[in-house]
Amino acid sequence: HVQLVESGGGSVQVGGSLRLSCRASGDTERAYCMGWFRQPPGKGREAVAALDNLGSTSYADSVKSRFTISKDNAKRWYLDMNSLKPEDTATYYCAAKFDTVSCMVADGNYNWGQGTQVTVS
Repeated sequence: HVQLVESGGGSVQVGGSLRLSCRASGDTERAYCMGWFRQPPGKGREAVAALDNLGSTSYADSVKSRFTISKDNAKRWYLDMNSLKPEDTATYYCAAKFDTVSCMVADGNYNWGQGTQVTVS
């Protein structure tokens, strides 16, 4: 059983930066995908960035060159967000899964955190 807890959200001005952290418990050493997703107000959940256990990273076009996903190990990973825009306002979720189907798809195999709010104004 995997449990994920996000931290680091908050309110920031346009152009500012935030670092989100994800702390995992359970057997995440076997996880193939570790990712960050977000759900803007009134919209569906969308992929932001993902990291697989081969070290490859993927990013949504809207965040490329502004956001960076990284990890210390299988128990802790991060999302560094720079040059934040109002359209980045959303609830951000960290996620982990064990299958090798695309890490950037918010499918039912992902384990999810409870979410952390990011507001940019």
